[in-house]
Amino acid sequence: MEASAVLSKIKALKIAIFQTRDISVALDISITTASQALRRLEKFGHTIRLQRGLWALPEKVEPLMLPEYLTAPYACYVSLQSALYHHGMIEQIPEVIYAVTLMRTKKFKTQFATVSAHHIPPSFFGGFISVGTNNIKIATPEKALLDFFYLSTAKSRLFTRLPELEIPQNFDVTLCKKWIKAIPTLQRRSLVEKKFLELNLG
Repeated sequence: MEASAVLSKIKALKIAIFQTRDISVALDISITTASQALRRLEKFGHTIRLQRGLWALPEKVEPLMLPEYLTAPYACYVSLQSALYHHGMIEQIPEVIYAVTLMRTKKFKTQFATVSAHHIPPSFFGGFISVGTNNIKIATPEKALLDFFYLSTAKSRLFTRLPELEIPQNFDVTLCKKWIKAIPTLQRRSLVEKKFLELNLG
């Protein structure tokens, strides 16, 4: 199958990010043939390889989409500084896209953006909404802040200092307290609670 025909069929699927096997199934061709066609398309800038077996159509990608695909099959959502900025809680634009995930902490570098995904435990995972036409999973203001406090106690120094913060008028303090109780370890829970109480939000 000609690469141009493959591209037309991919665009007809109306997807921005996909795996080689998705194209293999959709076009009824072998994995090898699909991979070869995608590599040919990449030479002309029609596709971009994000990582092994994962591809994107550059004109359709919104950078905040990336974390969920890069960490698959592990669940993930945009959070931390990226979500705080999205909600207007900080003014400084993050240099990378920050996310939390159930997989081990890992950094991904792509042509679109660098994604920094950080592990949190299953009991503390959640508190996100879907936004935009691409249904990007992004932490609520409350959970983005608590995710930051949770990871500020880790060895990494990425979350030791919180930028100047603007708290939204509809910020839900009660919801924050519920999420703090979901932190599985007493020491971590106490440290997050201390940082939260220092904000004097009531």
